[in-house]
Amino acid sequence: MDGAEDLDAIAQLLEDDCVQRILTATLEEPMSASELTELCEASRATVYRRLDDLSERGLVAERTRPDADGHHRTVYRATLDRVVVDLTDEGFEVTVSTRQSAADRFTDFVEGL
Repeated sequence: MDGAEDLDAIAQLLEDDCVQRILTATLEEPMSASELTELCEASRATVYRRLDDLSERGLVAERTRPDADGHHRTVYRATLDRVVVDLTDEGFEVTVSTRQSAADRFTDFVEGL
C-alpha cells in the first residue's frame, strides 16, 4: 500500500466516532465488546466491525480475561500511541506507533515459549 492510500485508510478509520470512543475508552482499561457497545451507543455488529478494523491495523490488542464465575471474556485495549504523517519527495509517509503494556509484553513472552 502506498503512503497516500495508507494515509486515507488511517484517516477514515480515525475519523469514525465509534473508533474514537473505543480507542479512548480502552486506553487505560481493557473492555469487552459488550461494554463498548453500551459506551458507543452502537449496534454490536458495528462495534465488532470497528474492533476488527482496529485489530487488523494493530491499533487494539485482544486478551482473554477470566471472570469470577469461571467463564472467559475477550477484552480489547488500545495500543495506538501516535500517527505521524511526513511529506517527502516521494509523497506521504505514514508512521503508526503503538504501545504495549508490561503485562502484555510478559504474556507475549510466556506464550512464545
